[in-house]
Amino acid sequence: MSENSSSTAAGIPLQRLLLQTADAVQAVRQGRSLTDVLARCPRELRPGTQALSFHVLRHLGAAQALRRQLAPKAPPPKVENLLLCALALLWPAEEPPYAAHTVVDQAVRAMRQRAAPSAGFVNAVLRRFLREREALVQALQRDPVAHHNHPQWWIDRVRQDWPEHWQGILAANNSRPPMTLRVNARQGSAADYQARLTAQGLASRLLGDRLPQGLLLDRPQPVSALPGFEQGAVSVQDAAAQIAAPLTVAALRGRTGEGQDLALAALPSGARVLDACSAPGGKTAHLLELQALDLLALDADAERLARVNDNLARLQLQAGTRAVDARQTADWWDGRPFDAILLDAPCSASGIVRRHPDVRWLRRPEDIAQLARIQAELLDALWPLLKPGGRLVYATCSLFRAEGQDQVDAFLQRRPDAKALECAGLTGHLLPVPDNGSQNAAGQAVPLDGFFYALLLKSPASTH
Repeated sequence: MSENSSSTAAGIPLQRLLLQTADAVQAVRQGRSLTDVLARCPRELRPGTQALSFHVLRHLGAAQALRRQLAPKAPPPKVENLLLCALALLWPAEEPPYAAHTVVDQAVRAMRQRAAPSAGFVNAVLRRFLREREALVQALQRDPVAHHNHPQWWIDRVRQDWPEHWQGILAANNSRPPMTLRVNARQGSAADYQARLTAQGLASRLLGDRLPQGLLLDRPQPVSALPGFEQGAVSVQDAAAQIAAPLTVAALRGRTGEGQDLALAALPSGARVLDACSAPGGKTAHLLELQALDLLALDADAERLARVNDNLARLQLQAGTRAVDARQTADWWDGRPFDAILLDAPCSASGIVRRHPDVRWLRRPEDIAQLARIQAELLDALWPLLKPGGRLVYATCSLFRAEGQDQVDAFLQRRPDAKALECAGLTGHLLPVPDNGSQNAAGQAVPLDGFFYALLLKSPASTH
């Protein structure tokens, strides 16, 4: 975006995008997912609306505090949410999306379209903020919600769970996520695909032995720019999420020692594997890229399961898929035990907030206990389906201990036939801060989302 223009690179006036973004932010504040809102946004406005919405939601705590300071009486929602968007865009940033005078001008123009009598009010508030910006920003640094741009309960929980890393976690959540790729092992190596990228002028770096199919792009790109994407040569998948499939495959061969290459842990073709909560299908596809398996992929949401089928079709892979609640085993299990189960359980998504900045504003404190109950129910329901000596990989994209280590500890107390295994330093909580990431061969930090992995072994003598 040009900082000195009222139009985006696509020639769309900023005032149009501000109106769309204000609607999106209002929907999130009312409890709707940004993903769902953007899906209903006019196609030509969607990229710009998404970019602005992400920026606003990463600064929403500060914007809301500013609004209360500058206009103690809340204006009507259609006015307030447009004002919040403008304030977030004016908040100091290393790379401001637009010049300040452009934001003010376009916000006032947008307000004239939406509620003309309030245009003067919006103009006055924004110009006052610019006059007093330094003092106002400094004062709001003492407000934790404004400073960290997370709800207070979220800040408190992260601080309690990670007293040494909480500030780094919250800061990482407000950064732009890297774009990582997973190269299809059936079509070539990561080094081979890196050469294809280089030939097209796209710089990248290998993620290393721990993530042997992974590549990190220097700059995010549309998938249409990735060579061979439509032919299944590569997929977009976060580095932390790329651990699940090779960990599952390696566990089946018992190759989970420090320093071992997870991708090379081959097992006999046809091993029976369950992907219990599979949508949108990245981990499902990764499993099949690594190994020929008798794979069943489940998801409770039929629409999301359609995305699994779409991903498999693009990658020319096959698996059984069923839209069912994995907990209701009587509805779908045929009685044949599984060699391995991957349970990427529903969770708060607190580890992937930089990719989904609306999550922090949508979640409520009581959600965590409710999600933890669902996770426990899934573990208890699926464990009997695992053959003696089999392995279950439990994963969540959460950094809350209640959904990770505490959940597994409680399960181990309930199941004496279960044992937790360590695997190459990749089990446990992975935090989205540099000093907790993996490293590639060059010693460079690999940026990870927040995730939790546990590898559980079922006793060979188990009869349950």
